[in-house]
Amino acid sequence: MTTEKQYRVIGTRPVRPDGVDKVTGRAVYGADVTLPRMIHGKILRSPHAHARIRGIDTREAERYPGVLAVVTAEDLPDVDVVLAVGEGGDVNMRDASHNIMASGKVLYQGHAVAAVAAVSPHVALEALKRIKVDYEPLPPVLDVRKAMAADAPLLHEDLFTDTMGQRSEHPSNIASHLIAEEGDIEQGFREASVVVEREFVTHTVHQGYIEPHAAVAEWRDDGQLTIWCSTQGAFSVREQVAQILKHPISQVKVVPTEIGGGFGGKISVYLEPVAALLSRKAGRPVKMVMDRAEVLAATGPTPGTYMKVKVGADAQGNITAAHAYLAFEAGAYPGSPIGAGCTTVFAPYRLKNVRIDGFDVLVNKPKSNAYRAPGATQAEFAAEVVMDEICEKLGMDPLEFRRKNGAKEGDWRPFGPPYTRIGAIECVEAAQASEHWKTPLVKEAGSSRRRGRGVASGYWMNWGGTSSCTGRLNPDGTVALLEGSTDIGGTRASIAMQFAEAFGIAYERVRPQVVDTDTVGYNDVTGGSRVTFGTGYAAYALAKQMQREIAAKLAAIWEVDPESVTVEGDRYSAGDKSVNLVEAANLISEQGQQVVTSVTTTPHNRSGAFATHIVDVEVDVETGKVEILRYTAVQDVGKAIHPSYVEGQMQGGVAQGIGWALNEEYIYDENGSLRNASLLDYRMPTALDIPMIETILVEVFNPDHPYGVRGVGEVPIVPPPAAISNAIYDAVGVRMTTLPISPARLCAEIMAKNSARA
Repeated sequence: MTTEKQYRVIGTRPVRPDGVDKVTGRAVYGADVTLPRMIHGKILRSPHAHARIRGIDTREAERYPGVLAVVTAEDLPDVDVVLAVGEGGDVNMRDASHNIMASGKVLYQGHAVAAVAAVSPHVALEALKRIKVDYEPLPPVLDVRKAMAADAPLLHEDLFTDTMGQRSEHPSNIASHLIAEEGDIEQGFREASVVVEREFVTHTVHQGYIEPHAAVAEWRDDGQLTIWCSTQGAFSVREQVAQILKHPISQVKVVPTEIGGGFGGKISVYLEPVAALLSRKAGRPVKMVMDRAEVLAATGPTPGTYMKVKVGADAQGNITAAHAYLAFEAGAYPGSPIGAGCTTVFAPYRLKNVRIDGFDVLVNKPKSNAYRAPGATQAEFAAEVVMDEICEKLGMDPLEFRRKNGAKEGDWRPFGPPYTRIGAIECVEAAQASEHWKTPLVKEAGSSRRRGRGVASGYWMNWGGTSSCTGRLNPDGTVALLEGSTDIGGTRASIAMQFAEAFGIAYERVRPQVVDTDTVGYNDVTGGSRVTFGTGYAAYALAKQMQREIAAKLAAIWEVDPESVTVEGDRYSAGDKSVNLVEAANLISEQGQQVVTSVTTTPHNRSGAFATHIVDVEVDVETGKVEILRYTAVQDVGKAIHPSYVEGQMQGGVAQGIGWALNEEYIYDENGSLRNASLLDYRMPTALDIPMIETILVEVFNPDHPYGVRGVGEVPIVPPPAAISNAIYDAVGVRMTTLPISPARLCAEIMAKNSARA
């Protein structure tokens, strides 16, 4: 393991190896894959949010000219297995099977009930109209609090609440109740001089990736199934498809295409098993591509929530007690990110008396999925708004309060070991020292516009996972680096840079490739901020192993003890013999030998990443419109391998957080129909809504990685909603506790405040 030092490659900003292909259009994405004799699949989706399926008649669709296959849930085998798929958590494959094709009941509007493969997408769509489904509509439950009621309509009659291993007596929509506690919370509140308790609501939000889901499946007569798809984890797709279809995993090969964004939403499978079934029936390759309405209505968004947070502090500003009640919508099947919400809600703080209650609750909406720090944005929105109010009541500077109470090494955290070396306090101190914080803000900007400044902190636990890399030394001294981690944020470059640093060669001499599941060892998903850390760790180990193998082969050629061969950069020496890497590669090649090395590593990442954000807003009190004037994101990145990509991850997370804070939400009617299933009506921010986002990189060495790396991709989305809500309060004196803070909601609160004052 190396210590902090000056590096040759790490910390530089080289060009990404896939850049030219992407800007010229040569890169192959999911929908670009075309195979000989390929046909096209489409899915029939439920118009009801909750209904029993009394029957499906596909005969007319099967007879329609150009149709080659039709499938329903009847074509899927029964499965009952739980599979760990990384950032998305453990997945019950029976639920996953029923989610991709409804069995017995539909549980949300857009739930798939049948699929058709035909000679063209248009023919497939026409055939869908000829499928007759007999529905018995049932009352939907769309609000998490109503779903928790004892008399609420049940989504699953066989689901019982699991409370820390104890099963409830009666069926419920509450899948689980998590509890984490430390100290004596009641005593802590008795010691408090100030206590603040508030309720919060957040609505369903989608990841907003540019590229819709796409998959091509070819099921050959010999049973070999090959899938090309847009995914965050080819090995995860392979495992899920093999389990859902009960097909030998050795006969499933997944080829990951380039991916147009995922943010956690492209881990679960939706199209892949269906395309495979259609291909098996039709005897031809099948392509399936979702349209945008399907993406929004029928894939996994982040959950809506109801939360209640109570915090107490003494007169000196020390937190004495904290309690969080978090109820997250799981959607149609168990598995919201409630565990992560409980882990992160108070993470930036040192707490001695705390209790956290988390509930995973089913509602008639799509099964929720991971979205960039899943669960943390909602939970820390609630906590950070309460912390801001505590500061106001104490008359205390909000950054000084966070510094005073900041978490540090050895402190308690729920569902995990104590923190190792972390940078929570260093981020706050960097924010205090920033030009943004030191620059005064003029509060008034015209007759109807008011300005405010807000801060918030955030946390995301990093994950190591399992990664594999293979390296092949070429005769010209370059290295072909094969990895299985989907490149979403420039990880081809960040992995190649770590390999080059450890191997002692220039970055330009590494040729990184993301390959299929038959070509490299197992890799966990690109998610959980793990790839630059975890796959980078594997690349480091690979470089060192390749050096040892090269030294051993040279020792045999030179007839010396392998231990006598030393490595300095790209030079190998023993006594009076010394060669550079190119010369070594030629010597080895002349002996008819090759250096091809593979490694698999599973490093533990026990720390995590912290951030503190500062935002200035301008509020038009007459319209409720909020404009972001200035934004600064401070984050502990461990070690910035490629600073440009780190800054880009921070800026991207902030941009998504701004959309979450101000605009984005699913709007359902009383029947459970999604009313804004298009990007015209689902309002994501554009360049006109986002200022230039300033970034401050704090580097606190992570002892779990050779170069001190921490994951950086997720924590930037955590603080923005809370920071913006706090800034709005500073501007107009209204505490916004519901997301998004739309103009209508803000206007209503401002008017209510003015009426109360009158």
